Amino acid sequence: MHLKVYGIRNCDTVKKTLKFLDSHDLEYEFLDFKEEKPSVEKIRRWANAVGVKKLFNTRSTTYRNLGLKQLQLNDEQKIEYMAKEPLLIKRAVVESDTNVVVGYDEAALHNLIGG
Repeated sequence: MHLKVYGIRNCDTVKKTLKFLDSHDLEYEFLDFKEEKPSVEKIRRWANAVGVKKLFNTRSTTYRNLGLKQLQLNDEQKIEYMAKEPLLIKRAVVESDTNVVVGYDEAALHNLIGG
């Protein structure tokens, strides 16, 4: 199974997710949002898997600083904003060949790795 983990290194949720994967001796590729922005297509795929509401981080500093609450964005606009500003994406995003887990969800991660 090939796992990709998306996020930023100094995020506590990302650290917990990586620690979980390490503790289960799983190999993964880490992609930092600050170094490489995910494409609109990739974000759309994640949104289709987990829902835009779960993926779009309304509690982030970026969300508040951009004043997005007042804009009342639709799902497609949220996806476009996430592509421009990846820090709007709830972290971590763990992607396998067949599934996506967003945030630190131990049960979902166990499910993802088949354990």
